[in-house]
Amino acid sequence: MKQEIHPDYHNIKVVMTDGTTFETRSTWGSEGDTMTLEIDPKSHPAWTGGVRQVLEGGRVAKFNKRFGSLSLKK
Repeated sequence: MKQEIHPDYHNIKVVMTDGTTFETRSTWGSEGDTMTLEIDPKSHPAWTGGVRQVLEGGRVAKFNKRFGSLSLKK
């Protein structure tokens, strides 16, 4: 393995949107830095029920609405 080409891997503290914290190892920042998240699994729509909205108004729903009544009868 080549020397001096890999980023520094160190401990950081992560603060989630609800205030909970945990420590992890990362290449972000420097040793002991704190990363404050603006979006996490507790606040992002993909994990809090927003998936339903995507399914109702997505491309597949629009396609089915427009062409759903067509069939390939022989």
